[in-house]
Amino acid sequence: MKNFKLIIALVTLTSIISCNDKRKPQLQYMPDMYVSVPYDVNGVDGVNGNPVNLKPVAGTIARGGHPAYDIPDTNEGYELSKENLNPLEVTEENLANGKAMYEIYCATCHGKKGDGNGVLSQREKFSGIPNYKDRDINAGTIYHVIMHGKNLMGSHASQVTYTERWQIVQYVEKLRTDLAK
Repeated sequence: MKNFKLIIALVTLTSIISCNDKRKPQLQYMPDMYVSVPYDVNGVDGVNGNPVNLKPVAGTIARGGHPAYDIPDTNEGYELSKENLNPLEVTEENLANGKAMYEIYCATCHGKKGDGNGVLSQREKFSGIPNYKDRDINAGTIYHVIMHGKNLMGSHASQVTYTERWQIVQYVEKLRTDLAK
């Protein structure tokens, strides 16, 4: 019975509160959660009276520690990407991580050997997946395709980091030389 009285009281209170005049300001619980206090961090006073300057220093690189990839997703951009070189040193660690990333993101289409005979090709979901051996590719074009995609392949730029992309490039180049043998 006590619970029933409590429920009735809450329903009554809710209906009274919700039936208020909507043109007048209502009560707010913790109004600072709804309307935050604006601060001009670059202003004269800044936060807590301390002036702050948040402009980037000349020559700095944005978050992620690597330069932005500004080669456009065009045929001219693809040709321009051939000039890019892999900034990472070829090490066993880079190749091992490149292989791991390749097996996650690339092997389902391109195959574990890079022969274009991945699981999706075997199941006839996609046809015409390229074989690395038959393509005129280098480190820059591989990176460009990872960034922008090509033909049916979409961009993988959001799935792998800057370093992982170049590690995948190293591993694809290794697969390509293995296929040529």
